[in-house]
Amino acid sequence: MNTVMRAQKSGFAHVAWEKVQSKYDVVQAYEALEWIKEMIGEQFDTSGDMDNVYNQLKDGRKLCQLMNSIVPNSIPKINNGENSFKLMENIARFVQAAKIYGLTDAETFQTVDLYEKLNLHQVIVCLFALGRKAQKQGLRGLGPKESDKNERSFSAETLKQGNMVISTQYGYNKGATQSGMNFGNTRHM
Repeated sequence: MNTVMRAQKSGFAHVAWEKVQSKYDVVQAYEALEWIKEMIGEQFDTSGDMDNVYNQLKDGRKLCQLMNSIVPNSIPKINNGENSFKLMENIARFVQAAKIYGLTDAETFQTVDLYEKLNLHQVIVCLFALGRKAQKQGLRGLGPKESDKNERSFSAETLKQGNMVISTQYGYNKGATQSGMNFGNTRHM
């Protein structure tokens, strides 16, 4: 690959990275760190700036403690020390426990998103999703209340009446049609 193509490719990657970083919300990050602080009962800096969030969560320990406060013993072993692989394992264990708790893939994040500071916005999204699930279970939550399923059952009589109604999607609207309608210019030959 020549240097021009390499520069263009890295430029595109940089633009994509900036787009991801622009979604980051300092206030939401602050709220998430405050929630973690309350849930695990540990005092730490809850400033929502990106560097602080990264420094507080990059080793995965607080995330594992948070998950254990929501579901006791959901992560029985939390690694200590400075070994990168052990710390990344903490993050992976948290993500796996969050999925077991009910979060979807879209609500969680990849280990490298946090450990390499690639997408802290998605980490905050995950914490808010976890907070909504916890709130639904009667624990102190984070963010808006998760919606409940609103299933409806109709009687056979009601369904039969609904089938009698002709929707405008079937092409009938009180006699109005699109015949004679012209859109755009006609083709001149």
